[in-house]
Amino acid sequence: MRRVLSMMMLGAVVALSGCASKVDYGDAQARETVNTDFGSTDLQMIAAKMVDDMLVFPPIVQLTQNRRPVVFVDSIKNKTTEHVDTESITDTIQSKLLNSGKFRFVDMTKVESVRQQLDYQSESGLVDPSTAAQMGRQIGAEFMMYGNFSSIVKRDGSTKDVYYKFTLKLMNIQTGIIEWANEKEIRKTKTKSLFGL
Repeated sequence: MRRVLSMMMLGAVVALSGCASKVDYGDAQARETVNTDFGSTDLQMIAAKMVDDMLVFPPIVQLTQNRRPVVFVDSIKNKTTEHVDTESITDTIQSKLLNSGKFRFVDMTKVESVRQQLDYQSESGLVDPSTAAQMGRQIGAEFMMYGNFSSIVKRDGSTKDVYYKFTLKLMNIQTGIIEWANEKEIRKTKTKSLFGL
């Protein structure tokens, strides 16, 4: 009986030790190829393509030569069947463009928070009026950045093919003219082995 109990304990220890997990940090820029779903490598490729293209497009080079136009980022329509955080894509693009020193941005997602702060500064009586920010002094955006993200998924037996297309546009708000547009295409193919692994 003691021997059976010892064997069961040894088996439990071996089984539990096999369940241990290890967490490692990896290179955030490394190519991620876990599956055909949209991933970090795709986001980085899209952002790099869009920013690099925009910054060398001759009319944009001319536009940003002596001034930094103000842009607001509208949402990117996700037309894929996946849940993709398109805000992460536009955040990366916005950061790269802002850090290029060529553009400035207004954040439309924070308008309500800013309004509340302006109300607090002007109406609470707790803020020195000589240091309070004034209503009606914000700078309006000249351009709107917006776009679409779509995919086509096809399956044939053991093969899955996913085609992604990301389109981004920059529109002059006053004239309605699209000053710049580009797209990035990505294709991913996954083939299951004979044993489905």
